[in-house]
Amino acid sequence: AQLNRGARRNGSRLAAAMLTTLVAASQVASAGEGGTSHIMPGANATLVDLPPTSPGGFFKPMYINYQGDASARVPTAAGVVANLNADANTLVLGAGYGFDQTILGGAQYSVAAFLPYTWLSISGNTLAAGGRQIQNSVSGIGDLTVVPVMLAWKSGDWQYDFLLPVYAPTGSYEVGRLGNTGLNYWTFDPIVGAAYSNAKSGLNAAVHVGYALNTQNNDTNYKSGNILHVDASVQQILPLGSGFANIGAEAWYFDQVTCDRGAGSTLGCCTGRTAGIGPALGYIRPI
Repeated sequence: AQLNRGARRNGSRLAAAMLTTLVAASQVASAGEGGTSHIMPGANATLVDLPPTSPGGFFKPMYINYQGDASARVPTAAGVVANLNADANTLVLGAGYGFDQTILGGAQYSVAAFLPYTWLSISGNTLAAGGRQIQNSVSGIGDLTVVPVMLAWKSGDWQYDFLLPVYAPTGSYEVGRLGNTGLNYWTFDPIVGAAYSNAKSGLNAAVHVGYALNTQNNDTNYKSGNILHVDASVQQILPLGSGFANIGAEAWYFDQVTCDRGAGSTLGCCTGRTAGIGPALGYIRPI
């Protein structure tokens, strides 16, 4: 699960050191293979997640922790497994660059890439062995996110965006192993959105909509369904020290709108839907 990021405020570059916290009402629930996907809800919701509106480079490190369980049967690289329990910690290093020349009627054009490293512990009951519990711990590089197109049109207090994150199967993946740091398929996720940022009052709001298209995992002949996802936020920015603190609320909606399919999809038409809302806290330091 990986993101596209980078933002500017009053033309200043944002510092790499920033912290954003989201407490969601529910965890990601996907009917896709492994019970997961490349899409991380809330990844394009806040000010620091917007495409840049001025030229220059940016660096964005992120830390993500996930703990969850699922009692339902889930198709995995180790076969169908029930009572999954997973604990994952991921460090993401991201960077990008905005070019000087604008295109397409004044759009700022930028590119970015994000590489995760994940530590994963997972357990579950495999149905192929009569419900016997299996567990595994694995760590390694995950699936690389490349964003070859990030476009931002600025008009007064409004910003209009188009992004095309591409998730490449660079992570470790083994058939028969419960738990992998990679998903072993590509995802193409075109996103459009708009944001409002009032420099005088500090009020910010944003909404972005994406439609993620997954390719087939050729090692398992499993094609996870496509995903409609929406990220939104409202935040107030306040001066704090040499930077800006922001506080507000973030929400997301995640809907797998097409069935899983392929020869490896043995559980029929599986889809999933979930939503979350919670506080968002952050700090931005111009450099």
